[in-house]
Amino acid sequence: VQLQASGGGSVQAGGSLRLSCAASGRPFRKFAVGWFRQAPGKEREFVAGISRSGDNAIYADSVKGRFTIFRDRTESTVYLQMDNLKPEDTAVYYCAADQMRWGSISRTNYDWWGQGTQVTVSS
Repeated sequence: VQLQASGGGSVQAGGSLRLSCAASGRPFRKFAVGWFRQAPGKEREFVAGISRSGDNAIYADSVKGRFTIFRDRTESTVYLQMDNLKPEDTAVYYCAADQMRWGSISRTNYDWWGQGTQVTVSS
């Protein structure tokens, strides 16, 4: 499966962005999806994950209550709605797919990755 992440941009603190992860090549419903982010000089970290059905989601504590992950299976797209953004959310955001399990916070469990989209939040 090929993944294409988009929707990043620059916003002020308190603003919102919606990231998209579009899939092609294989039925996206066969994959759980995770969003990760990597800030300069830091490790890539888990942000949110969603199951194949879309019925289950998991979030990092740092984004819980502000970010929402959901999927539109008819469009083969997974979204990350980001509200009340903070400067510490600034990073390159990546989506990834896992065919074996859902909700894994370890990037090593994801076999397919999108190219990343930059999110910059100014104070």
